[in-house]
Amino acid sequence: MNTSVAALSVEDIHTYYGESYVLQGLSLAVERGTVAAVLGRNGVGKTTLIRSVMSFSPPRRGRVLLEGRDITAWPAHRVSRAGIALVPQGRRIFPSLSVQEHLTMAIRRPKDRVPDEGAHQASSVEWRVGTVYEWFPRLRERASVRAGALSGGERQMLAVARALVANPCVLLMDEPTEGLSPSIVESLRRLVLEWKKAGLSILLVEQNLAFVLAVADYAYVMDKGRLVHACAPRDLLENERVKQVFLGI
Repeated sequence: MNTSVAALSVEDIHTYYGESYVLQGLSLAVERGTVAAVLGRNGVGKTTLIRSVMSFSPPRRGRVLLEGRDITAWPAHRVSRAGIALVPQGRRIFPSLSVQEHLTMAIRRPKDRVPDEGAHQASSVEWRVGTVYEWFPRLRERASVRAGALSGGERQMLAVARALVANPCVLLMDEPTEGLSPSIVESLRRLVLEWKKAGLSILLVEQNLAFVLAVADYAYVMDKGRLVHACAPRDLLENERVKQVFLGI
């Protein structure tokens, strides 16, 4: 990994739910224009990491840095305005709103960021509703349909498209392949690689090792709120102990 300022850095964060000590001194980085993946079994704290970055569950100690700037104490809406967008686990769409309404509601252009809060626009693409319809033509076909009537794959497309039209410099993806058919997972794989080429920085939380190996530049493995291994994805593929003990493979 290079020594330039990372798009996103997490430094020694300690996050609790009440008195439950979940993240116990976790540190990682997402370099600009790369995909950093976090793997681990259920319940090890992966989603808590996402919640800590978004300030839904702010860490009690440690720092979250966006392009070198400390955003740890910022409220979630300000974190979003600064350039971090989330594709949450389980889609979290609004069933009564149409596809078009979801996307229109989420639009944020890079020039709309408050200068004091804005990170630079890393991607060479400015994401608009028309742009995401080009990436997800099925959503264009379903633009007037309420999200509650969409299939699981279509809902995931919508969750991703909604995040993209916010024009983030860092995209957080929490278990994006969960519950998807192999064909849709393959489509998502191709899209993530294209977004990376466009300069988007991505923190990917995922249990699908094959997907991680296909898209990630760096891989972190979590267990019990800590990082227990970090390496290039190809090295993870060859590490039978880590796969068996911490990933259950």
